[in-house]
Amino acid sequence: MVKQTKAYDNESITSLKGADRVRKRPSVIFGSDGLEGAKHTFFEVLSNSIDEAREGHGKEITVIRHADRSISVIDKGRGIPVEYNKAEARYNWELIFCELYAGGKYNNISGETYEYSLGLNGLGLCATQYSSEYMDVEIVRDGHLYALRFEKGENVGGLYKELTKQKKTGSTIKWRPDLDVFTDNAIPSEYFEEVLKRQAIVNKGLRFIYQDEKSNTTREYIYDNGIVDYLDEIAEDKRFTQIKHYSDEGTGRDRPDKPAYKVKVEMAFCFNNEVNLIEYYHNSSYLEHGGSPDKAVKSAFTAEIDQYIKKQNKYQKNEKKISFVDVQDSLVLVVNSFSTMTSYENQTKKAVTNKFIQDFMTEFIRKKLEVYLIENAEDAERIIDQILINKRSREKAESTRLNLKKALSSKTDLMSRVKKFVDCRTKDLDRREIYIVEGDSALGACKLARDSEFQALMPIRGKILNCLKADYDKIFKSEIIIDLIRVLGCGVEIKSKHAKEFDTFDLDSLNWDKVVICTDADVDGFQIRTLVLSMIYALMPTLIHEGKVFIAETPLYEISTGKKTLFAYSDKEKTELLQTVKGNYTLQRSKGLGENDPEMMWLTTMSPDTRRLIRIEPEDIERTERMFEVLLGDDLEGRKEFIEQYGYEYLDQLDLS
Repeated sequence: MVKQTKAYDNESITSLKGADRVRKRPSVIFGSDGLEGAKHTFFEVLSNSIDEAREGHGKEITVIRHADRSISVIDKGRGIPVEYNKAEARYNWELIFCELYAGGKYNNISGETYEYSLGLNGLGLCATQYSSEYMDVEIVRDGHLYALRFEKGENVGGLYKELTKQKKTGSTIKWRPDLDVFTDNAIPSEYFEEVLKRQAIVNKGLRFIYQDEKSNTTREYIYDNGIVDYLDEIAEDKRFTQIKHYSDEGTGRDRPDKPAYKVKVEMAFCFNNEVNLIEYYHNSSYLEHGGSPDKAVKSAFTAEIDQYIKKQNKYQKNEKKISFVDVQDSLVLVVNSFSTMTSYENQTKKAVTNKFIQDFMTEFIRKKLEVYLIENAEDAERIIDQILINKRSREKAESTRLNLKKALSSKTDLMSRVKKFVDCRTKDLDRREIYIVEGDSALGACKLARDSEFQALMPIRGKILNCLKADYDKIFKSEIIIDLIRVLGCGVEIKSKHAKEFDTFDLDSLNWDKVVICTDADVDGFQIRTLVLSMIYALMPTLIHEGKVFIAETPLYEISTGKKTLFAYSDKEKTELLQTVKGNYTLQRSKGLGENDPEMMWLTTMSPDTRRLIRIEPEDIERTERMFEVLLGDDLEGRKEFIEQYGYEYLDQLDLS
């Protein structure tokens, strides 16, 4: 049967008209037809109020998140002009709210109307109105109160106008993003708070009031000194240089045949090893992807600092030069720029693409940095020393990553390459157990005692590295540790900011249901057990969080009564057992694992019915981490205090023979 298709002819071509231009294709304007698009309607309306305030008309903007998911933006500007426009032969309210690409900012290259405007594309109010379930507008200007009502992109009732005694001008716009247009309009409170805080940062002295009807809360945002106050807040007292603030402005062109426009830039930065942040704003819009400012910053900081390092002869012989990531690791920076003509990547305004903005900012930053490094020799010394530390740490981490990848990557079975590893038969991950045992003798005893169906064995040859003190490069050169990682199969979790790419941990790749650490009940055994736990805690802490790690308790004493043998796992338990024994008995300290007979090993250590397993469950992660640091880390003073305070409790466990 031949499928019938509709003719494709001249009548097949149609165009969207009126509100349908937005309602049927919201992602073209707002970047998304989901929640992100609904969020952007708010930013479009807010942008117009910010432009008014920045021109000196009103220093306060109120935003209300209503309980019914509608939004209000209230400003104290001059009020939107909505009366009849003779030049256009239409009412301004029609142009502003019902006509895409209409507004008061198009003839603005030299900055006569709005010198530096956030909303330039003439889309915001109209596109938001078109995409709303309803929009109510109230404007006070020229001694009159004006009101407009829109429903699903259509005006209802025309323009309402009356005389008013209100002296304060301004605009109030209330709307609800339409669920016929967007798949979601439940904009979270956190989004409004983030946007308003960012706008307060880059519009110094402008007060934003946020009211959330749902939680009945009100918050205010204001930064009297703009980005300088923000950097001071972010960097706290952890910076190792002072905050520096520079600004400049100029005029130029993107191309010789293009019109000239103005650019204004301010930059604040400091260096900090604990807090790192780089943010770009242009005409108050937060540039998530940066664009021209980002390229300028990366180029200027890298070039100037590299040049200074060379002048100071700080590079080692044949050492590669720094990259921006080495600077970024210790940099806190905010760039706040404006221009009278702006080319955004798209309507969502997450990046700007102007060539002159990039060129102007690159030159501006290089000049300021050059002078700063010369005039602040002590700061400059600290900066370049830290950046070189960052660089060498990054390079070392990359070398470690490659070595680890090489050690763990092979088409053959990794576990088959581990010396003396003894696998079990079952492939059922819900049953498989791995016993990490102490030495070859314990391996031999456990091999005879285990259930080979589900119990595998991995011997530890000697004492492993303390992974809380060693760096990654040294850790991953340890054959024992690499073998343990191979056998466990789940990869490693890396905390280093230089080594995100070799964070390979995947819990689903763990080869075992239980990881059991089984060592002798003596000082050496306790130390080996602690070092293995430290390795797991340092390299794969999720195994502890998920309850996959256990300690197999081994008995301290054997009590033989002739007919049977009893086992005590502590001195207290020994005392209690002896009180129940009748007749003659012999008491002896339990042998090491390697000396125990298979039947005893199975009974006391490996049989699921009679063994004692202690699940490692750090109920308080911070406390656990602190104890690891005190006992095994670099906190020597903390370890000394701990021993002085609690050491007497462990005297009877010392092996002083």
